[in-house]
Amino acid sequence: MGLVKIVYFHQHFSTPSGASGTRSYEMARRLVARGHHVLMVCGSAARGDTGLSIPFTKGARRGMVDGLEILELQLAYSNSDSLIRRSGVFFRFALRSIGVAMTEPYDLLFATTTPLTAGLPGIAARWFRGRPFVFEVRDLWPELPRAMGVIRNPLVLWALSVLEWGSYRSAQRLIGLSPGIVDGIARRGVAPSRIALVPNGCDLAIFGAAAQPWRPAGVQATELMAVFAGAHGIANGLDGVLDAAAQLIVQGRTDIKIVLVGDGMLKPHLQGRKEREGLANVIFHGPVAKARLAGLMAAADVGMQILENVPAFYRGTSPNKFFDYLAAGLPVLINYPGWLADVVKSHECGYSVPPSDPRAFADALVHAAGHRAALAVMGKRARELARSQFDRAVLADRFVDWLEGVVSQ
Repeated sequence: MGLVKIVYFHQHFSTPSGASGTRSYEMARRLVARGHHVLMVCGSAARGDTGLSIPFTKGARRGMVDGLEILELQLAYSNSDSLIRRSGVFFRFALRSIGVAMTEPYDLLFATTTPLTAGLPGIAARWFRGRPFVFEVRDLWPELPRAMGVIRNPLVLWALSVLEWGSYRSAQRLIGLSPGIVDGIARRGVAPSRIALVPNGCDLAIFGAAAQPWRPAGVQATELMAVFAGAHGIANGLDGVLDAAAQLIVQGRTDIKIVLVGDGMLKPHLQGRKEREGLANVIFHGPVAKARLAGLMAAADVGMQILENVPAFYRGTSPNKFFDYLAAGLPVLINYPGWLADVVKSHECGYSVPPSDPRAFADALVHAAGHRAALAVMGKRARELARSQFDRAVLADRFVDWLEGVVSQ
């Protein structure tokens, strides 16, 4: 196939130099390796790093980074912002993205959530310019915010449902990141032949033997270190981790440390709980870039895959952190059922505990601390699973094949 010009919309794009997910970076790089041109359109995420350092001019800056053309819009975003502020940034990004979609020269438009407003430039490209559109769904909207109670206004939920339907029907092809997402798209009347499952993947090169191990201050080399690396928001359910930490204190297990890496709206609340309840076994650390995170995971004993107990999460998410744990060869402790818990259990690469059960959570960590040899075996299974089923390089080829198929049609 000859050169295809692709405009790729991801509001939260980051290179590996940032402290955010790098799926879009890796997928776009694979498109370039196949001989295509990619214009990445993004905002300015607090934990991201686009690689551009030139000043903004009229609210944007543009340049080449690692073979990608980057158009960064001066729209700051942080998980610590209020829902109203974040929603405003989402819509401003969508409106400016529509402008790009209507004026840039390209052969294919690709857009990835979140948020669902990411589909708006694709709708414009399909119906006003006749350009092919591929839509990637990372979370089911409005199902997840409705299930969490974050959005309750019936008019807003109705508008999001209409936008979801319009985005799905406008796209020639779609990508879902989990089995539940693929099923959710199909339930809206999309033919299964138009949907591909391409989950998040494992960056085996980053989380490899070259990573330099390190532990935060307050964690001794002999202590069991369980790590969570991700957003500290409502969906993440980290109060449950602090509940488990309190159980460990009651049991006198000061040899087990819980490290929470990242930032988010609820971090001040969680830090306040730690101080009030005397949870010296909980260590907070700010966001770190992927290479630095790889070193932390190289020194860790367990990776914690944590979410709030919301049934919509069980099959409808594909968290970056879970695949980073596998790539690092870390046993995974997951606190909710669903497809990822099934993966952990079927491959015997960690612990699956019931949701909202701090005692079971604490007991799993105690078991891990007392069975280090078995823990090491679980870690080897995790790394092998990363290689055999979730290698990012293999998944990126599947991704590119799916996009190229739209153009060839």
